[in-house]
Amino acid sequence: MSDFRHLTPAGKAIFRDRYTKKAKELLMNWSEGKTAKYGLVGLPLSKSSISYSGAAFAPSSIREALQGFTTYSGEQAFDLIEEIIDFGDLLVHPTDIVESQKRLYEGLIDIFHSEASEHWLLLGGDHSVSYSAIKAFQEKVEKVGVIQFDAHHDLRNTEDGGPTNGTPFRRLLEDGIISGKHLVQIGIRDFANARNYHMYAKDHHVAVYTMEDVLTDGIEVIVRNEIERLVEEVDAIYLSVDMDVLDQAFAPGCPAIGPGGMDTNMLLRGVRVAAGYPTVRAMDIVEIDPTIDIRNMTSRVAAYVLLEYMKGKKIVTNSVHG
Repeated sequence: MSDFRHLTPAGKAIFRDRYTKKAKELLMNWSEGKTAKYGLVGLPLSKSSISYSGAAFAPSSIREALQGFTTYSGEQAFDLIEEIIDFGDLLVHPTDIVESQKRLYEGLIDIFHSEASEHWLLLGGDHSVSYSAIKAFQEKVEKVGVIQFDAHHDLRNTEDGGPTNGTPFRRLLEDGIISGKHLVQIGIRDFANARNYHMYAKDHHVAVYTMEDVLTDGIEVIVRNEIERLVEEVDAIYLSVDMDVLDQAFAPGCPAIGPGGMDTNMLLRGVRVAAGYPTVRAMDIVEIDPTIDIRNMTSRVAAYVLLEYMKGKKIVTNSVHG
C-alpha cells in the first residue's frame, strides 16, 4: 500500500489528534503473565432472556462505544492511564442455556484465579450472567456482598421458566452463594414487579430501595450507607448494573424499557461513589440489546459507567497518595 498516497488498511482511516487518547486504547489483549489493575471479560449470553434480546451483541458494542470517549477527566484534572486487560468473550453453547451458564462460571473461575487483575469489569449479556459471575467471584473472595442497580428484583421462581434473566438473585440466595442481608437492590420501580417477589425480598432481609427512596434520600447517601454496612460483614462487594434501572429516555436499547427510572447522572454518581470503596472489586453491566438501540445511546452510557468506575477508583487513590 506504500505505492498509493493516503491509503490505509480497511477500517483504519480514522482521524487522530496527537494530544487526545481514546478510552478504547486502554484495552489490551490478554497474554500469559500479563497483569493490570483492571480485567475485562465479555459474557455474551441472551438466550435466557424472558423476552427477545440481542444482548449477546452488547460486549462488542460497549467496547466500540469506548472509542467515543477520551481518557481525560476535566472535573478531576487527571487521565485514566491504567490498562484494561481484555480477556475477550467466553464462548457459550448455541442452544443449551444451562450449559452456557456453566461455561461462563467455569471460564470466570479460571480468569479470576489468574490473579491478572485487581478489579473486574464484566460485560453482559442478559442479567442471567450475574448468577455465573457472582458464583465464580464468591469462590474467589469467599463472602461477597452485592449492590444491584435495577428496576426489577430478578427474584422470579425457576419453576415457570427455568434459569432466566429474571431469576439470578433468587438462585444465588437459594444456592447459598450470597446471603439476603448482603444483597442491596437500588432503583426498584413501580409496576415492574409482582407482590410475591417484593415479599420474597423482604422475607430474606434483602435491602430494597425503590425509585421513590432514591429520589427522597439521594443515590449517594443510599450507596454510602449500604456499602459501609457491608464492608463490616463481607470480604468483597460486587456491583451489578442492569441498564434498565435507567428511565427509558436514557436507555432505549434495554429490552425492558419503562418510565420512572433513574437519569444517567444519578446512576453514574451511584457507581462512582461505590467504586471509591476498596472493598468494591467487580462490576457487571447487563441488559443492553444493540439491535434495538438508537445511535448506540445505551452502549455509550454503559461505556461511561465503566469509566466512572475507574474514575471513582482513581479519585480515592489520588486522595490517599496526594
